[in-house]
Amino acid sequence: MSSPDIVSILENSKEFDRVRKEQEDILSEINKLHKKLQATPEVVEKPGDNSLARLKFLYTQAKDLSESEASISNLLINQIDALLPTGPQGQTRRRIEGNEQKRKRVKTESDISRLTPNMRSQLEACASLKGEQVAARVTPRNADKDEWFVVKVIHFDKESKEFEVLDEEPGDDEESSGQRQYKLPMANIIPFPKSNDPSSAPDFPPGKHVLAVYPGTTALYKATVVQGPRRLCVGI
Repeated sequence: MSSPDIVSILENSKEFDRVRKEQEDILSEINKLHKKLQATPEVVEKPGDNSLARLKFLYTQAKDLSESEASISNLLINQIDALLPTGPQGQTRRRIEGNEQKRKRVKTESDISRLTPNMRSQLEACASLKGEQVAARVTPRNADKDEWFVVKVIHFDKESKEFEVLDEEPGDDEESSGQRQYKLPMANIIPFPKSNDPSSAPDFPPGKHVLAVYPGTTALYKATVVQGPRRLCVGI
C-alpha cells in the first residue's frame, strides 16, 4: 500500500462528496417546484410559464449526478479492492460477487431513502396501480403522432421508475393480433379516477384538453371540453 494510492482515494472521495452535495441541492429545488405545482397546477397553462421546462432540466441534472455518483463509487471500490489482501481465487471470486450484490442492494435502498417524502409518495402511488387500467402514451415523446390506449398495469419498478403495461385489446391495425406489452416511463401514464369513488373524478371546465375513450374500444383520442363538466376522461 503506497501513499499515492491513498491520496488518489481521498481525492476521489472529495469528488464523491461534491456530487452528493449537488444532488441534495437539485433535490431541494425539485421539491420546491413540486410544491408549487401541487398548490397551483394551473400555472403551467399560463403563457410564458417555464415550470415544466425547469422541472425537466432539474430531472436531467439529477440523472447525470446519479450516474456520476455511481461511476465514482465504482472507481473507489476498485481502488480499495486493489489495496486489500487477496485470498484463494475461488474465495476471492465469491467475495467479489457477494460484495457486488450487496452494493446493488445498498444503492437501491440508498436511492429510495434519499428521495423527498413527496417523491416517495409518488412512487408508492404508482406501485399501487398494479392491476388497474390507466391511460398510456405508447409512442416516444418525439414521435410525429401520439398514440394513447387504455392499458392494464402489470408492474411498476421503483428503481427504474418504469411501468410494465398490457394492451389487452390491440386494434386491427396492430402488427400482432395478440396482446401487447410495453415498458413506459412515469410521464407516459395517467391514472383514471377510482370507479368506486366518484368524488375522485375531476370536473373539467370548457376549454380543458382531455383524453376521451372511443366507445367500445381501448383507444384514446385528444379532445377539448366545449360544454359542461366531463367525467369519462382524464386531463392532459
